[in-house]
Amino acid sequence: MNFVAAFWHVVNLLAPGLGVALIAAAATKLLWHAELRPVGLLRLWGWAALVCVGVTLAGLMIFGRDGRMATYAAMVAGCALALWVVGFWRRG
Repeated sequence: MNFVAAFWHVVNLLAPGLGVALIAAAATKLLWHAELRPVGLLRLWGWAALVCVGVTLAGLMIFGRDGRMATYAAMVAGCALALWVVGFWRRG
């Protein structure tokens, strides 16, 4: 496998997680715009993307291949949890 093919394999592996994180962060910011005014979209997307990519890589290691429905379900749940923690969880 040459460099270009390896690059596209990595991009295609990470694209679903990054896309889910972007759509979820934008929807969260739109639906709760008053409550999330102090939290930037980039911050929401960054944390959600980190969790989604981590779940994708964990699913790849656990199942031995990418694209399992269990991985995608865990990605959605992890993304929602990350957005809740970053956006709404206030410390004392």
